[in-house]
Formats: sequence, structure tokens, C-alpha cells
Amino acid sequence: MPVGDADLPGAVLVACRRIYVESAGVRAGETDPFAVAVMEEIGIDISGHHPTALSDVHDTSFDLIVTLSPEAHHKALELAGAFAIDVEYWPTPDPTMTSGNREQILSAYRGVRDGLFRRIKKRFPIVGSPNV
Repeated sequence: MPVGDADLPGAVLVACRRIYVESAGVRAGETDPFAVAVMEEIGIDISGHHPTALSDVHDTSFDLIVTLSPEAHHKALELAGAFAIDVEYWPTPDPTMTSGNREQILSAYRGVRDGLFRRIKKRFPIVGSPNV
């Protein structure tokens, strides 16, 4: 779930009154196996997700872009400037910077996952959303 990378979305785009999520990072990349593992723990399969760059998002019908890193925030503000799109910055630690054994690294990824789920649930209360 690297925040400066594309595995964890650097920005989460939310459209209209119903929630539609498009995931994009600062740059395209490869799927992170640690991100896949911690999402699988809560029953979400992201193994088929192919990280894309925010610059490759051509649908601008979003109401909101949530950014997770300063670099993503800057790029989202550039994109949103020409459209009526709100941008929110949710500072998020980068788990790829964690060193240690596998369990320590997974713990950092879980912290990011759980923190984002709490923020998402608070910002977008949805009945029946997954528990973490």
C-alpha cells in the first residue's frame, strides 16, 4: 500500500451522490503483495488490481478526490483546478518505508488499511460496509 506509489491509491475519486471509487496513484506501478495480503485478510481481493496513475484518469465527473500523500495532493489540485472537484488531503504513512521482518511490515500495512477504513466510514457512512 505505498502512498507515493500506485499500489495504494494516492487519490481516491468519488463521484456523484452514490459512491463510485476509482483508484489512482501518483504513477502507475505493480500490485504490491503486502497490500494484497492485508486486504485479503478482510475478504477483499485486490490481486487483479492494476495500479494506474492519476494522470491516466480521463473521467472527470467526480465530486471529490481524496489524496493520501503530498505529491498526490498537488497533482489532484492541478487536475481539480479546471473542474468543480473538491480535494481532501488525508495524510497517510507510507508502509513501504517500514523495515523489519514480514510481520512488522504487514503490521504497518494493516495500520494504513485500518486507518483508511476508519476515515472512509466516518466521511462516507455506508450501511453494510466491511468491518476492520
